[in-house]
Amino acid sequence: MNILVCVKRVPDIGARIELTEDRRAIVTKNLGFTVSPHEECAVEEAVQIRDSQGGSATVLTLGPGAADEQLRDALALGVDEGLLLKAEDGEWDPEETARAIVQTVQAKQQDGTAFDLLLFGNETGDTGDAQVAVRVAEALDMPCLTGLKDLEIKDGKAVGKRESDKGWDLFEADLPAAVAVKEGINLPHFPSLRGRMKAKKKTIETFEPQRSGPQLRMLSLENPPEQGKQVEMLGSGPEAAPKVVEVLKSLEVL
Repeated sequence: MNILVCVKRVPDIGARIELTEDRRAIVTKNLGFTVSPHEECAVEEAVQIRDSQGGSATVLTLGPGAADEQLRDALALGVDEGLLLKAEDGEWDPEETARAIVQTVQAKQQDGTAFDLLLFGNETGDTGDAQVAVRVAEALDMPCLTGLKDLEIKDGKAVGKRESDKGWDLFEADLPAAVAVKEGINLPHFPSLRGRMKAKKKTIETFEPQRSGPQLRMLSLENPPEQGKQVEMLGSGPEAAPKVVEVLKSLEVL
């Protein structure tokens, strides 16, 4: 079972987001970088399937050379190999990204490495397009399952469950297949010190995909309106106690 899991380097947006002057990008000077929670679960799922089914797990990302950090994080979690599609020329849209992944999968296949399962996060933590997995599957003429919170590989098939308002929807697809998973499908583990040391020694294979030009044009970004905050003083000293009790009852704490 050969697995390819695709991740994206995204800003770790735990702070206030500042936009550039042209409002077409965010200022990343003081931000750290990570991968989205959905993709963290995709990496964990790849490792678990590899451990149970045998074979190998490979992690791929398209981004600048600095995205090497996110690949090594995945390698520290137990992924076997890393592929960097080096792109230093800004954000690639979903169509361009999918095309670059498809070209890499086809190149690896020509070299004798065929992937049985392509794993994606359902959407990335920045643009949230939820398009890449579907586009890759369409280009490679393989089935695609999205929004999964449960996945089992058995008898040459991918069996997945998607949560719905009425319970669970069950899907089945022949391998090779592309699968997009959501946060909650598993609980990602933390890399060990030994895992991090081994990841530093692993070689990351680098490709430089040719950019054909974006077909989707982003016009501008807008920060959502800030939510107003209201502070109510309940008083001071013992006279505030009854009001505190009323608030706790309204919150159904008492």
